[in-house]
Amino acid sequence: MRITEGGVELEVPGEQTDGVEESVFYNPRQELNRDLTIATLRAYREREERAESYLDAMTASGIRGVRAAADGWEVTCSDVNEDAIDLARSNLARNDCEGTVEHRNVNALMHEQVFDVIDLDPYGTPMPFADAAFANCRDLVCVTATDTAPLCGAHFNSGVRSYSAVPRNTDYHAEMGVRILLSALARSAARFDVGVEPILTHATSHYVRTYLELEHKATSADAAVDELGHIHHCEDCLYREHEGGLLADPVETCPHCDGNRMLTAGPVWLGSIRDPEFVAAVREEVSAPDEFGTAEKARELCLELESELDEPTHYDQHKLCRNWGLPANAMDDFLADLREVGYEASRAHYGGTTFKTDASIGEIRTATEGNLG
Repeated sequence: MRITEGGVELEVPGEQTDGVEESVFYNPRQELNRDLTIATLRAYREREERAESYLDAMTASGIRGVRAAADGWEVTCSDVNEDAIDLARSNLARNDCEGTVEHRNVNALMHEQVFDVIDLDPYGTPMPFADAAFANCRDLVCVTATDTAPLCGAHFNSGVRSYSAVPRNTDYHAEMGVRILLSALARSAARFDVGVEPILTHATSHYVRTYLELEHKATSADAAVDELGHIHHCEDCLYREHEGGLLADPVETCPHCDGNRMLTAGPVWLGSIRDPEFVAAVREEVSAPDEFGTAEKARELCLELESELDEPTHYDQHKLCRNWGLPANAMDDFLADLREVGYEASRAHYGGTTFKTDASIGEIRTATEGNLG
């Protein structure tokens, strides 16, 4: 079947697509991901003028690569599926776009050729492709991970195997996934003396998406590793604390409720997950709905990310109130109560009732319970 997205027309797998196997996958739910990719590429081109070449590493129908090519990037589309290659090639031609199409294992391609921007958007974990990407990318590595259950600790053993870390299934499970992924990517890059800086990261629906700016210096790799550490979490009262370093010092008893159901997760990324100024630039690049079908949602997401605090975990107001046996009030009033007594507080992009603050669990309750209900 034919679709129009981002101002280009493409043939994608569907009932009316002849000769294309079901293994060539098109996901309409990823349109927000693709819209933000194009806006990010535009903003990044202003940030790094030398960036010209873009690798769509698992191209499938070629939709991401075609949109980048239509936007002026020197695009290479790669896939191991011959049907995907045929489809990507025809979609480039259909839109009068130039691009190179490679029918081969993308790890081999990335080890042999240097690209300014590499986009990893596999089905499941991106880690089998991370080393090759960091080995030969100049400027920006874009990564999607759709295996959110392993990332957040719901599938514990799979998460340990894929990310060489201990993920924990907490009430901030989406952010756990973000920080487990960033930790694994930072450690992968460090093996090549490459430092990473997340300039835009979000957890949306069933995936995590991050854009990592690279600096090819051993000292930068060391600085990225210094952003890693561990989170200690109480399953009873939802208290949490974090510490830097690759060696964990587990907390055996919760200092807030004296409970002993303490979990330790890590190593996780404890640093910022975005550059607010860059996110604002991305938001400015999101134009009219005829070019960005998810324009309103993309801009709202960027606004949330711009104002989100850098605390490494978030809270869910409704979960806290249920734990306390108290009714929830309006989120704006709840956050205002925290700010009124001197704490920082912001909404978080992980859900409508999620927030971040530098207050501890006990301080949150003391500051807000008078106005709950």
